[in-house]
Amino acid sequence: MLSGRRLDLLDPSPLDVELEDIAHGLARVARWNGQTKGAHIFSVAQHALLVEALARAKTPRLDTKARLAVLLHDAPEYVIGDMISPFKTVIGDNYKAVEHRLLAAIHLRFGLPPTLPDTLKTLIKTADRAAAFLEATRLAGFETAEARKFFGPPPKFSAAIERDYLTLWPAGTAEAKFRERFKKLLRG
Repeated sequence: MLSGRRLDLLDPSPLDVELEDIAHGLARVARWNGQTKGAHIFSVAQHALLVEALARAKTPRLDTKARLAVLLHDAPEYVIGDMISPFKTVIGDNYKAVEHRLLAAIHLRFGLPPTLPDTLKTLIKTADRAAAFLEATRLAGFETAEARKFFGPPPKFSAAIERDYLTLWPAGTAEAKFRERFKKLLRG
């Protein structure tokens, strides 16, 4: 990692996880395999911020630790990259095992439980699917009917969420905004 840490993918240690590496990596990993409109990629960092905003809008009283867990839901991708869901399914359990070990190490590093409660996992999944619907229809060229097939009904969201999270940012902006939001949540 740029921080100088060496992270063992098969046995990741929370001691080798650094926010700077996560923010830097996620800001440079493209969602939708880079197949989005605009001058910049839609990064996993920006996606994570969108998912956290959608979860916060859906559950306004969500505590800061839970919000931090939502923000970090795709954090392993700073090391292993983003892979489209159908391909993850093809690869199977080995990929999921690596991803789960990384996420557990990340959670432990930042004071979260290695495994989240089912209610929080459900909220993350719901907000993630809502974000995917918005990204698909606003950035990746999907028609609404096609997006419904893959991601369910269109989510309810405010104009502020679209304005604040669905314009493409340069990698440096995505990294800075992710790091800023993370630090705010960590402070509580």
